Amino acid sequence: MLKIWTMKKDAAEAEKKRPKVSAAQIRVQKDLTELSLPSTMQTQFPNPEDLLNFFLTIEPDEGMYRGGLFKFSFAISNDYPHQPPKVRCTQKIYHPNIDLDGNVCLNILREDWKPVLNLNAVMVGLQYLFLEPNADDPLNKEAAEDLRRDREGFRRNVRSSMVGSSVRGQVFDRVAR
Repeated sequence: MLKIWTMKKDAAEAEKKRPKVSAAQIRVQKDLTELSLPSTMQTQFPNPEDLLNFFLTIEPDEGMYRGGLFKFSFAISNDYPHQPPKVRCTQKIYHPNIDLDGNVCLNILREDWKPVLNLNAVMVGLQYLFLEPNADDPLNKEAAEDLRRDREGFRRNVRSSMVGSSVRGQVFDRVAR
């Protein structure tokens, strides 16, 4: 009888030592296993044990941003999927929907977020921003104004900024391959 009691106690101690898996971690794991990323997108996990913090690299193969390599950090809270992931661009780029601090203006990361959305929807949304920048919902108002006023001038500014040049007095990170 004493041996059974000791075995139960040992099992309880082992259970306490095992890290708890949160609902957010379970959902993220499910989202990641269901990902179907195109060859232009890739995820990187600096710490394979931590699925809630990772990077996404997007390399558009068409549009004005073609030939660039853009890196985003994802920070997912324990409230996921009830709260959207926090997504930031790690480089300073010239884009109407991404400000100079890397904040991203994507409706599903803000007011249109719903728990039924998943990481794949966010990643596809980010990719779409490079195919069709949206001047109607800007974070970088100068870039949005350039896009609205002179699409060809905007295209030149994108190309110039991607090689690390300055646009409107602001120097951008080199992201061109």
